[in-house]
Amino acid sequence: MTLDAHVLTGLRTTRPAGDPGTPAGPGDPAGRPAPYVVAEATTPADLAAYRRLRHDVFVTEQRLFAVSDTDLVDDDPRTVVLLARASADGAVLGGVRLHPAPDADGTPPATDLGWWRGGRLAVAADARTTQGIGPALVRAACARAEAAGALRFDAVVQAGNERLFRRLGWRTRASVSAHGQPHVVMDWPLDRVQRLADATKAALGGLLGELATGVPAGFVGDDGAPVPGSDLVAACDAILPSMVERDPEWAGWCSVLVNVNDLAAMGAAPVGLLDAVAARDASFARRVLRGLTEAAQAWGVAVLGGHTQLGVPAALSVTALGRTARPVPGGGGRPGDRLRLTADLGGDWRPGYTGAQWDSTSRRTPAQLRAQAGLVPALAPTAAKDVSMSGLVGTTGMLAEAGGCRAVLDVAAIPTPAGARTGDWLTCFPGFAMITAEAPHTPAAPALPDDLGHLTTAVTGTLVEGAGVGLRWPDGVVTEAIRHTVTGMGPA
Repeated sequence: MTLDAHVLTGLRTTRPAGDPGTPAGPGDPAGRPAPYVVAEATTPADLAAYRRLRHDVFVTEQRLFAVSDTDLVDDDPRTVVLLARASADGAVLGGVRLHPAPDADGTPPATDLGWWRGGRLAVAADARTTQGIGPALVRAACARAEAAGALRFDAVVQAGNERLFRRLGWRTRASVSAHGQPHVVMDWPLDRVQRLADATKAALGGLLGELATGVPAGFVGDDGAPVPGSDLVAACDAILPSMVERDPEWAGWCSVLVNVNDLAAMGAAPVGLLDAVAARDASFARRVLRGLTEAAQAWGVAVLGGHTQLGVPAALSVTALGRTARPVPGGGGRPGDRLRLTADLGGDWRPGYTGAQWDSTSRRTPAQLRAQAGLVPALAPTAAKDVSMSGLVGTTGMLAEAGGCRAVLDVAAIPTPAGARTGDWLTCFPGFAMITAEAPHTPAAPALPDDLGHLTTAVTGTLVEGAGVGLRWPDGVVTEAIRHTVTGMGPA
């Protein structure tokens, strides 16, 4: 079963080897059906059954609460309840809830920062010994938290259950007292950001090590490359072939967008583009070139030439040339520098790319696009990178790596569009977004013009000694989003 259906069966394959509570399922040699399924509660009756079970366990049996175990989290519409139901008759055998972590006073947070918490795990007394319902509910909660966009997932667990959670892969962070009983705070290691960085950037060091010998000193791994003996900067980007096939006009637009952003991150003004287009026929190539032409006109940059090939699978790459006397390096940051995000929060998810591509640029006027592209020099950064396919956190990791540093981002300080989940915003391609480093003594950033759309800028973290990227949460805990360097190319 898939999580998309919000159903997980109690199968042998979902349980760790040697777990004595393994339930029978379709994978059982005897062919016995799964004794229960785990599914999301969707009706008032479901929630009522779950709360009755909780009362039986936490009030009547364990006496952790005098009258009721309900709290404000139960009324939060974002709270998700998962139930284990008997396959034979639908009886509720167990349940667990997960939700955005509450504030220190127990109230649900106004903003979901991507920090979720599991709790109120209850299993009926007559279903605890042989059916493995508790572990199945925990696993389902972990998967559901990631589906909800969580970047951090934890739980306050009764001390007697610590061993079970550790067997399931959880890590103990602290011992606490809750409801007069010993508990432990435990973390589930979500690795969404690490997976993205590994998939998009981790191979670069090994692939490009020899080629990097030709890059001007200080610009290894940068968004563009200063052309020796000139004030030119060159950049090149390719669009995923699947995206070209699926949405050719948008692919053409994005081929200009990503190259202009690469130049903008280095403080360079665009002066020309070269394109290479491959398509199955002239009609399809025309659609790609239509989007490319519209974008070039919007940013006011000429297409100087290129190459077109027909009768082949779709492909698109663009090379851009820009000009600046003082290119901003991606690796100029040093420990102690502040990190700043400047981003356009306007727009929405591109249709068909929800959670992956935020589209602000197609709604901007040419004057707004060109003004945004010229913002980096005004910020007087020590380093800059445009947020690309590795997302905000991965791109920040690249900037930190190029400077020989570690980055720590304050999650609550990161400007996020109202229509985006924090976890998605930190891992998506965001349209226009620049991460810059600035020396501690740098004056406050200049006020942004009011006519640039929903453009905002904010200090979002710091560079420190070390490697990787940590996420600092409102309770002061720092979780590891990226545990090591992103590209392996090392300091610039």
